Amino acid sequence: MTQKIKAPLFISFEGGEGAGKTSLINALSAYFYEKGFSTVVTREPGGTRLSEEIRHMLLHPAYDKPMEPKAELLLFLAARAQHVKEVILPSLQEDKIVLCDRFHDSTVAYQGFAQQLGEEDVYQLTLFAADGLKPDLTIYLDIDPSIGLKRAQLVSDEFDGKIDRIEAKKIEFHQKVRESFLRMAKREPHRFKMIEGHLSKEEVFKQALKLIENV
Repeated sequence: MTQKIKAPLFISFEGGEGAGKTSLINALSAYFYEKGFSTVVTREPGGTRLSEEIRHMLLHPAYDKPMEPKAELLLFLAARAQHVKEVILPSLQEDKIVLCDRFHDSTVAYQGFAQQLGEEDVYQLTLFAADGLKPDLTIYLDIDPSIGLKRAQLVSDEFDGKIDRIEAKKIEFHQKVRESFLRMAKREPHRFKMIEGHLSKEEVFKQALKLIENV
């Protein structure tokens, strides 16, 4: 077991559509398993039965009528509250490493900025939903939305190969999401670490592991 990594550890992974978060999380999970760490891989929205059902409502392309932004935000927060209480906090209390695909920062970027609900207001609501829990480290994979969306379309398998409701939004929406993430990287450099998403999977893994070892 490497001495540079200590559990419990809560790491969130952020990025636009098709940034490569899933590949990175899977590679890190396999690495930690080999090193003897107990690791939990989970996602937002999702991770529990209730949260996964909310995920279906939020992302399924069948819900193609415009969703009221406040309703969308509250659904994300409801899923998170259950997820934190049922999965994330108990795992951290058991000295595990938690690798979470999206967390507060996605809510701030997508709903707070791109959906114009206010970044700071949304951030405070995310803290309320999660009982103040924040990741120890957030790894953000940055990629041009036009490239990421093409990637996402190629690997989309959650809804019978169809892109999800949020992936289907206009490119301008996804550009706003990226803009918000890039501001976070400048605002919280101690927690929010950026890796270029266009790099090879091997290089992204190498850089991510170095960041984790320095937490």
